[in-house]
Amino acid sequence: MGTATADADEQIDTTEGPILLFDGVCNLCNGFVQFVLRHEAGERFRFASLQSDVATEILEGYDPDAADLDSVVLVEDGQCYTRSTAALKVARHLEPPYRLGRFFIYAPRILRDAVYRLVATSRYRVFGKKDRCMVPSEDTRDRFLDA
Repeated sequence: MGTATADADEQIDTTEGPILLFDGVCNLCNGFVQFVLRHEAGERFRFASLQSDVATEILEGYDPDAADLDSVVLVEDGQCYTRSTAALKVARHLEPPYRLGRFFIYAPRILRDAVYRLVATSRYRVFGKKDRCMVPSEDTRDRFLDA
């Protein structure tokens, strides 16, 4: 664990800060990424869509269940987090008051993940879906590993 290749001659160091993998065609997931970009405390996160080769390479070093890869995955400190745990661990890196969301991590995981699954299974129907992955803006492009 620790590195993944983006190209034959380029390595992605997965230990250099958190990497947020997201469903690039999901409007809700794209909105979450935009929210993180606006409210993170410092420029810590790097991003990639789950549909990208970069995400596939990053996840090769981990063993997430394919069922967990339905919207957000966080790779941080040598660990791979999915579902509600991923989203709540992201909250630790946000500015106040959004950082307070991290305390929901103490709620029973079975309840957190049930709510997460409910939203995840209806996200395309409620929030819509794009034909292709989002294109990052010029000022954030360098933080997207698959841009």
